[in-house]
Amino acid sequence: MISTADVYHVVAATVPLYFAMILAYISVRWWKLFTPDQCAGINKFVAKFSIPLLSFQVISSINPYKMNLKLIFADFLQKLLALLVLTALAKISSRGRLDWIITGLSLSTLPNTLILGLPLLRAMYGAEAEPLLSQIVGLQSLIWYNLLLFLFELNATKEATVAPSSETTGDQEALQESQYKEGEEVHSRTTRKVKAMLILLKVGKKLMSNPNLYATMVALIWASIHFRWGVKLPDIVDKSIVILSTGGLGMAMFSLGMTIYHQQINTPS
Repeated sequence: MISTADVYHVVAATVPLYFAMILAYISVRWWKLFTPDQCAGINKFVAKFSIPLLSFQVISSINPYKMNLKLIFADFLQKLLALLVLTALAKISSRGRLDWIITGLSLSTLPNTLILGLPLLRAMYGAEAEPLLSQIVGLQSLIWYNLLLFLFELNATKEATVAPSSETTGDQEALQESQYKEGEEVHSRTTRKVKAMLILLKVGKKLMSNPNLYATMVALIWASIHFRWGVKLPDIVDKSIVILSTGGLGMAMFSLGMTIYHQQINTPS
């Protein structure tokens, strides 16, 4: 039975995160403490440094020689089933689209395990839950987030081919004659195979510029070395990582609060 103390521990672990998010929202909306450029800089710092270093700290604590295979298989299976069900629903429905699959997969199987999951599970189950969650975070960073990135780029490419930009639409009539003459050449270049290669190249560039992917791979390599031979990081390196990753949770929620405000003002009413 859940006791009052258990509820308090969960609330005490999650409320500070939402406090950081609310504080950021108030700071931008009413106090006007940050300009849009400053908000963009904070968001980039979180994406390029705080979260990758936090991922490294969490994933490097995994013992790859003592992985919970049942947990990994169960996590992989439930995400795969969700992907298949969402794909089938999108095919059956007359209004089904690829962004339905992306949104459904994100909401149903990819909760924010790194930012919110760690303090929440620590409060609910204690320190023994952290190694299990670290394994799920590592699997998500290697496979599922990259799959989502591929689906995002595929969806963006489809929308770009269906809906031309306003500038292109404005010049369309002036270029109709030249487009007609070059129609055969353009048609031959835009085959499915070429489109697939372009999408793969674009996704590859996105992955190569994603610091979280590098952090995950380096963390797994280091964990293999550490748990195999007992080698430890030098104190200078370890403390440098800790000092940035420790503030990663708060900075991520602070960045989320600013993002929520900017999405509200940019969304047409």
